[in-house]
Amino acid sequence: MPPHSEVKAPAGAPNVVIVLIDDLGFGATSTFGGPIRTEVLDRLAGNGVRYNNFHTTALSSPTRAALKSGRNHHQVNMGFITEMATGMPGNTGQVPSRTAPLAEMLRLNGYATAAFGKWHETAAVGSQRRRPVRPLADAPGLDKFYGFLGGETNQWAPFLYDGTAVVELPHDPNYHFMTDMTEKARAWVKYQKALTPDKPSFIYFAPGATHAPHHVPRSGSPSGKGKFDQGWDKLREENAGAADQDGVVPAGTKLAPKPPAIKDWDTLSTDEKRLFARQAEVFAAFVEYTDHEIGRMLAAFDEVGQADNTLVVYIAGDNGTSGEGGTNGMFNEYTYFNGVQEKTEDMLKLLDKWGGPETYPHMAAGWAVALDAHSAG
Repeated sequence: MPPHSEVKAPAGAPNVVIVLIDDLGFGATSTFGGPIRTEVLDRLAGNGVRYNNFHTTALSSPTRAALKSGRNHHQVNMGFITEMATGMPGNTGQVPSRTAPLAEMLRLNGYATAAFGKWHETAAVGSQRRRPVRPLADAPGLDKFYGFLGGETNQWAPFLYDGTAVVELPHDPNYHFMTDMTEKARAWVKYQKALTPDKPSFIYFAPGATHAPHHVPRSGSPSGKGKFDQGWDKLREENAGAADQDGVVPAGTKLAPKPPAIKDWDTLSTDEKRLFARQAEVFAAFVEYTDHEIGRMLAAFDEVGQADNTLVVYIAGDNGTSGEGGTNGMFNEYTYFNGVQEKTEDMLKLLDKWGGPETYPHMAAGWAVALDAHSAG
């Protein structure tokens, strides 16, 4: 029998964590001068380096595939989102086997690898060889995957996979996927470090947040209550000024013209302002909640004594804040896909439920323009 051989990572190799938030604009977080408090990102930035030049394809699947492969998205057949793949070269939605993603390169060099949250890099049907985990011993992929395959999911009632097995959700009225995926990631870190303490970890932590639906356990953002009453025009100007002052953008950078389709805040009715401000408060709560859960996930490395040997890359947005909410926002985001315009008077009746399990909401596009201020240079 040949002697046992095992590829091991270099001694002292760091754990690597990539956090990728979904649909969060450059001007949203407090870390980059925005109005939404992100204490975990602030703390990481204070102890690390802030970058302000992330090349995005402006779409979910292509950005993720390019990020994790280090290649142009067309080279990995991700010219568009996987749900709209075609048979044309560069747009099949199937990452070729000749392309090794970062996780696979690390796995082959002695790392334990896992991903939690949104995948969006393979079709929901088809060969399991293209699933995130390794269904066969000789197949590339992660050691652990817990999350959903598509572009979005209901945070209160998600359709999830644990590896290749469909997850049966608990009968818990307080269930929320963001907390669930955080707990699963924390458990995996502790399990892996107990089982193979000398093996460094790689985690790809990609919440469904803050992509619509904006589902948040809290009824509103504690720090955001009333903060958006001034409207998106004033907020946009404040974001631009803060970014300029903090050196996030070059001094003297001019604010780009607002798209003509976005109404001036001062021309809106009282009801419109009340509705739209509430939409932004719920979105802010979603951002804050997500940032908090990311902090809980990272705390697991501290709890196993490896926080100081963990490299964290926190990307605040695979794309900018989404404008898919249209001019009024939506109580049910699927009206966007069906070309239905929801009316202000109808949405106002549901204002107190916004963000809860009875909703599937998105916010008005004016907020996307404001929270994306300077994100495109």
